[in-house]
Amino acid sequence: MSYFYREYHDGPDPLAPPYDVRSALDEMGDAILSGSTPLDALRDLLRRGLPGAPDRRGLDDLLRQVRRRRRELRDNTRLDGTLERARALLDKAIGQERAELFPDPSDDARFRESALDALPSDTARAVQELADYDWRSAAGRQTFEELRDLLRREVLDSQFRGMRDALANPDPAAMERVRQMMSDLNDMLDRDARGEHTQDDFDRFMQQYGDMFPENPRNLDELVDQLARRAAAAQRLLASLTPEQREELAGLINHTLEQAGLAEQMRRLGDALYARRPDLAWGAPERVSGEQPMGMGDAVTALQELADLGDLETALRQDYPGARLDDVDEAAIRRALGRSAVDDLEALRQVERELEAQGYLRRNRGKLELTPKAVRRLGETALRRVFASLDSGRRGDHDQRDAGTAGEPTGSTRSWRFGDEQPIDVVRTVVNGVRRGGGAPVSLSVDDFEVVETERRSAAAVCLLVDLSYSMALRGTWAAAKQTALALQALVASKFPQDAVQIIGFSNYARVLRPDELAGLEWDMVQGTNLHHALLIAGRHLDRHPDFEPVVLVVTDGEPTAHLMRNGVPRFEWPPSQETLTLTLAEVDKMTRRRATINVFMLAADDRLREFVDEVARRNGGRVFSASADRLGEYVVSDFLRARRTR
Repeated sequence: MSYFYREYHDGPDPLAPPYDVRSALDEMGDAILSGSTPLDALRDLLRRGLPGAPDRRGLDDLLRQVRRRRRELRDNTRLDGTLERARALLDKAIGQERAELFPDPSDDARFRESALDALPSDTARAVQELADYDWRSAAGRQTFEELRDLLRREVLDSQFRGMRDALANPDPAAMERVRQMMSDLNDMLDRDARGEHTQDDFDRFMQQYGDMFPENPRNLDELVDQLARRAAAAQRLLASLTPEQREELAGLINHTLEQAGLAEQMRRLGDALYARRPDLAWGAPERVSGEQPMGMGDAVTALQELADLGDLETALRQDYPGARLDDVDEAAIRRALGRSAVDDLEALRQVERELEAQGYLRRNRGKLELTPKAVRRLGETALRRVFASLDSGRRGDHDQRDAGTAGEPTGSTRSWRFGDEQPIDVVRTVVNGVRRGGGAPVSLSVDDFEVVETERRSAAAVCLLVDLSYSMALRGTWAAAKQTALALQALVASKFPQDAVQIIGFSNYARVLRPDELAGLEWDMVQGTNLHHALLIAGRHLDRHPDFEPVVLVVTDGEPTAHLMRNGVPRFEWPPSQETLTLTLAEVDKMTRRRATINVFMLAADDRLREFVDEVARRNGGRVFSASADRLGEYVVSDFLRARRTR
């Protein structure tokens, strides 16, 4: 057998590995942590293109090509080509007739010359008056027939793409077939309006007239869409001309249709198409500034393409409510930019679909949201970035070597009790089953199970207090704070699942933040840094876990400027009132009595903030870190691990 190999061009590489949507989520995560919504982050990703796939264009690249094509059409198109050509042929025919009449001294020749002199300057009216003229010049008659053939072909081509080629050779039978086609088409549209149309009717119509429709529509709806878009473009052609040109060309069109016996059928068709597609830009002018004159059919094709490119540009911008990549017309992309652009669009669509299908994104009442699975992924990514920045001596601390509350094995075993988290001793368990008299295969009972005794591992109650005030956004530290919180959440979940972690956000008041809402959280555009309320909530969390080692971490860029009053309403004062400072430090003292060390991570070098945190450290014995935003995660995670190792 012989085998032949060639380069594969028909679409994307079928052997290429599938794109990892987790990379897309990580790319979105940076924007989300900086304050973007999941929808905006997804749109930004699709606009830029897929990370790790440089051969795939994003929406911005496709949009630039669409806009470039629109500029080319506008800069190279002149819409009055048919009118200009008709004027030239008319002048040529009249000149040929005058040349034939000039040598003739008869009164008839002079009368004909006076009739030619009296022709109106309007081309349409001149053509209409010459319709019944008895030409003396054979060359003039031939030129005038050429003019009429030109108008007939261009007018029909402006309504039915490809008709110009079908009527290239004047043939009465061909024109009669066109008349019959339009009559059958209008009758089919009338039956469809009454609900009597079937697909078989359309198939018979295409079997008879399919050569007149090179776009090969598959059903009546596709045919109506093609004809309506072309008819709307023809109306835009007239609207784009000067008033004088518009009147002249409209006259030529009407006269041509009347002469061909198509005026009534064309009117019926135009009314039916407008009734079915009123959403098209019928009669909207288009600005073009080219120097190359185009025939009426080609000009309508250019305007139709301009309209398609305009719709395509709107869809690719994705800046309207509820926008999705499924809104982009694949056929329009193929017509405008070719097959490779369709493949690029499909790759982007696949990422959008897979992010939802794999459970990273969900739509809630039309709003795009991150799922808990996506939040966990962002936390893991944030944690990897934190550990990537740590020195080699600290790397590896985040690996999970065991889980639960069990510590190192002691070497002894005991019977399993309900609620045990220690590992099962498989050998001792099977031996117990054999000793009990179990046959082959060995049948085990609950009493046979033994577990490996382990040293007890201490658990920690972790409180991370994160400043949500507007100043965090102004200083550009908001994204770092969220990333740090996600990283700590991921660290505790992976290495210390027995720990109880609570993340508390505070601005004018404080609240507990769930992991699934943390990534999409926005800063509070309110006044107040209510550390007093945050410490109150943290204290309740520690009190619910009295046997756990307390860990309290505070991330802030300003001194306390608000406190919670007895009626539950926050009170803001700046500069901070003595009451706010007193109540906040009182909560610090309570933390000290709980044996909870408070470590504060300052994101600003404000003198009042430094004075306050120094007082907290003096009262509590905790440490103060002056961290930059890009190293905040490293500081917090390293301090947490140090605290866990110390205990």
